[in-house]
Amino acid sequence: MDFVSFSLRIVIELDGGQHATFPQHQHDAARDRWLEEQGFLILRFWNTDVLLSMDGVLSRILDAIRQRGSF
Repeated sequence: MDFVSFSLRIVIELDGGQHATFPQHQHDAARDRWLEEQGFLILRFWNTDVLLSMDGVLSRILDAIRQRGSF
């Protein structure tokens, strides 16, 4: 996890190219399922999204915070 808020139960993941490989994708999906079962919302962003569309990334994060009722 690149960032986690335990109070909001939000996990933010920043994914580089290694996450596009089949074995890593399977690992990520299994971990995401487990985290969701624990009540976490997982937000995944490609590194290029952060570099090229920071406003969109921040907007999605703020939307998630609002949905969780704390902003």
